[in-house]
Amino acid sequence: MGNLTVGIVGSGIMGSGIAEVAAKAGHTVILRSRKQESADAMVAGLEKSLNRQVEKGRLEESARDEALARVSAVADLSALADCDLVIESIVEDLDTKVALFKELDGIVKADGILATNTSTLPVVEMAVATNRPDKVVGIHFFNPAPMMALVEVIAPLTASDATVDAALEFASGCGKSPVKVGDRAGFIVNALLFPYLNNAIRMLESGTASRDDIDTAMKGGANFPMGPFALLDLVGLDTSLSILDALYEEFKDANYAAQPLLRRMVAAGKLGRKSGAGFYDY
Repeated sequence: MGNLTVGIVGSGIMGSGIAEVAAKAGHTVILRSRKQESADAMVAGLEKSLNRQVEKGRLEESARDEALARVSAVADLSALADCDLVIESIVEDLDTKVALFKELDGIVKADGILATNTSTLPVVEMAVATNRPDKVVGIHFFNPAPMMALVEVIAPLTASDATVDAALEFASGCGKSPVKVGDRAGFIVNALLFPYLNNAIRMLESGTASRDDIDTAMKGGANFPMGPFALLDLVGLDTSLSILDALYEEFKDANYAAQPLLRRMVAAGKLGRKSGAGFYDY
């Protein structure tokens, strides 16, 4: 595939993580945020991450400098016009994403691929909002993107084989292990993971066992690196709730119906690590 010009839209932790992965793989990266300050902050965060890797001996100083030289930050969406691939990682809201894809379609060159980093939403709805539905695909990195090996490449009904192959090749070239999956809510990982997390909350609510004992049991008995409540706090309880709601909307399966306790905690602002308190205090 060679080195591409990759646009990243979205100023969150996923956006800078994907930018780091792409830059280290040799691609030219244009980071776009709505404000220049937040775009610059993403580059600063990326530099900090690379500096940590140099300090730990995982990365040569020259490789860090080369990666940073490939990254630029912009506030204007039109700066993405010549990108070969644009990956959006904005808020997990379908209407907002569809509006962005319409806008990108009018800006990015005709043979550019438009990709979404959504973890649950239907990729086809973003594809049909454009005049290039064959060139729209899901490329779902996991958080933190520089560390996590898996990438789900989602093939909506509208995508051409060439587009899906290009996405798989891009992910492989970034040193990731891509899997190809159909455009169903939750794809592979979240569709299997979230009923488990939801049922852990149900088990806690019903008094079967304590939070700590459930987490200890799943680490010791299923060899998971962390228990369900620690994982929910890491993902974010608001994010977890929106994923469960999207899964339930698609499949109407009781396993996906979010437990009342989760909804109450989100309403109370207990969102996990990012808010300082969730099932645990941080």
